[in-house]
Amino acid sequence: MMSFLYPRLLGEQARPLFEEYRGLPLTELAGRVAFAHESAVYVATGGDRVPAARLQELRAGVLDLADRAGFPDDSDRARNSEFDLRLAALLHAEMGMVPAEAASRDVWAFLALALLPDVAFWRYPQPPRDRVLGTDLTRHVFGRLWWRAQLIRSSDALDPYGALKILGEAAFDQIYARRAALGGSPHMVRAILRVWKELDLTGLNERETLRDFLKRLLRLAPFVLFDGIEEHALDHELRAVARESIDAQRRTSESAHDSTAPRSSETAGDGERPTTGPRGEQPPITQAVSAASVGTRRFRSVEICAGAGAQALGLERAGFDPVLLIDSKADACFTIDLNRPAWDVVCMDIMQFHPRMRPELLGVDLVSGGLPRVKSSATVGRTEDTEERGVLRAAIGLVRSISPKAVFLENVPDLVESPAFAVDRSWIEAELRGAGYRWSWRILNAADFGVPQNRSSGFLVALRDPYFTRFTWPQSDGLAPPTVGQILGPTMSARGWPGAERWIKGADRIAPALVGGSDRRGGADLGPTGSKKAWTSLGVNGNSLGDEVPDADFPADGQPKLTVDQAAMIQAIPSDWRFFGGKTSRYRQIGHAMPPPLATAVGQAIASALRS
Repeated sequence: MMSFLYPRLLGEQARPLFEEYRGLPLTELAGRVAFAHESAVYVATGGDRVPAARLQELRAGVLDLADRAGFPDDSDRARNSEFDLRLAALLHAEMGMVPAEAASRDVWAFLALALLPDVAFWRYPQPPRDRVLGTDLTRHVFGRLWWRAQLIRSSDALDPYGALKILGEAAFDQIYARRAALGGSPHMVRAILRVWKELDLTGLNERETLRDFLKRLLRLAPFVLFDGIEEHALDHELRAVARESIDAQRRTSESAHDSTAPRSSETAGDGERPTTGPRGEQPPITQAVSAASVGTRRFRSVEICAGAGAQALGLERAGFDPVLLIDSKADACFTIDLNRPAWDVVCMDIMQFHPRMRPELLGVDLVSGGLPRVKSSATVGRTEDTEERGVLRAAIGLVRSISPKAVFLENVPDLVESPAFAVDRSWIEAELRGAGYRWSWRILNAADFGVPQNRSSGFLVALRDPYFTRFTWPQSDGLAPPTVGQILGPTMSARGWPGAERWIKGADRIAPALVGGSDRRGGADLGPTGSKKAWTSLGVNGNSLGDEVPDADFPADGQPKLTVDQAAMIQAIPSDWRFFGGKTSRYRQIGHAMPPPLATAVGQAIASALRS
C-alpha cells in the first residue's frame, strides 16, 4: 500500500485555532472545514502527499460513522464507544500512513482543526489541549485510535481489527498510555489481548485483575525480551502470568470474605512529626506507617490533580489510602506508579472523568487535590485562565457527585483572601452549601511545618456535619525549619567542592518558594526574577538546573545550580521517591507539588475530625 504524507499544522498556527474553535458552535465549525491550510507543511521524504480527493473521502467516511453515533446533536457513552471502535479501524485502514508519520502530533492537529473540527469538538466538547493539539497522542481524539488499531491489527485474522472489542478504552489505556514498556510493542499488545480473551474471570474484578496482570508483566520486562519470543511461546508465558494474577485475585477475594479485621500493618497514628531523615525530610513512608499504632482506623480517599503523588504521600501518613488518583500528565502518572505500584492511577483530565466510571468512589471519606493555580479575574477569557478555572469547577462538580465526608483542596493564597477572587469563593461556597457541606478557608506556610521553604498556599477544607464542628486547623509547633545550608550541605560537599563549607554558612535561611513553571513556556529554572534574586542571595544560580552537584574543580567562590534531587529536598519529598521523565518534567512535578509534611498536618486534622 502506498504511504501518504499528511499536512502538518505546527503549534504556532494550531494553538490560536484551538482557542478560537473552542468557543464556536458545531454548525460554524462545519463551515471551517478545509482540505488544505496555508500554514501547513509536509516532510520532504517518506511518501507522496495525500491528494485532496483522498482527504475528502476520509472526511466522508468519518462523518458517516459520526452520523450513526448521533452527530451533531446527540450522543451517549455507548454510542461514543462504538464510534471510537469503528473509527479506529477506519483511520488505520484508510489513511495509508506509516508509524513514523502517525507519530507526528502536527499531523493530528491538522485532522482535528482543519479536516474534522466539527467531529473533534462534538466527540469532546470543550476539550483540553491534548485532545486536539496532539501533545499527548495517547489522548488525541483521532491519533489515539489510529495507534490503538496499529498495535492490535492482525493481518491474517478474519476481522483484522477484532481485538479492539476485547477491552474498553479505560482498560486499554492501562496497556497503552500507562504501560509504555508493554504498549509500545504491537507483538506484545496482541499477545496480551489474545490471552486476556481466553481467561475465565467469573467472580473477579476484571479491572483489578488486569492491573495485577500488567504489573507482573512489567516486573518481567527488564529480564525478558518479549519481542524476541515467537507467538505461541509468548502466549504460553503470558498465560502463566495471567494464572498467577487470577490466583492472587481469588485469594484476595476469599480473604476479604473471611476477615473484617483492619489492615493493621498499614495504620498510622495522629501524633508527633516523625524524626528527620538524612535529607531533612520525614523518613520513607514504609517506616512512618509501620511505626504507627496498630489499632488506628484508616480512611479511603480520592486524589484529583495528583501530580507526582506528594500530597497523597503526605495524606497516607495521616491515615488516608487512595482508592484512585487522577492526573492528566503521563510522566506524573508514571512517577506514582514507580513509587506506589499498588495505587490505582488514571491518566486523564478530570474534566473528562465522571464517578459513574468508578462507582466504588461514591461516599469515600475524602476528596483531595492540589489544583492548577487559578489567575485573578483580570485574566478571565485568556487561555491560562480558561483551563485552570475549568479544572476548579470540575473539581467541585466531582465533590458533589462523589459526596465524600471531607474535602481538601489547595491553590494560591489569593483564592482565599483576595477581593479579585470573591466571585470564585462565592460560587464554590454556594455549591458546597447546596451539597450539605460546611467549610473553612486558610492560608498556611509550609515553613511552619518543618519544610525549609517560604511556601504559602491557600486551602479549603469542607466537611459534613457532625464532622465540621470537630475540625481545627493545624498549628505550627514553633520550631524553626532547617535552613537551605543544613538541608543541602551534605550534597554540596559530597564531591569535594572546596567552597562547600563557605556556601553552607552563607545559605543560612530557608528557601524561597520553588516554582514549577508553566507547561506552556520556559524550561527548568527557579522562577521569575524575584525568585532568582532570592536564590542568588543564598549562593545558588537560579537560571537553570544543574545535572550534578559541584565537584573538586568547581570554583570555591562559585554559585552552584540546584539539581532535581536537591529541589526535591527543598520540598521535603523523601529521598526514596523517584521521578519519571526528563529533567524539565521532573522539576515541574517537584515544583508543583505540595510538601508532604504540610499535607500530613492538614490530613491529620481532618482524620481527627472524622475519628472523633
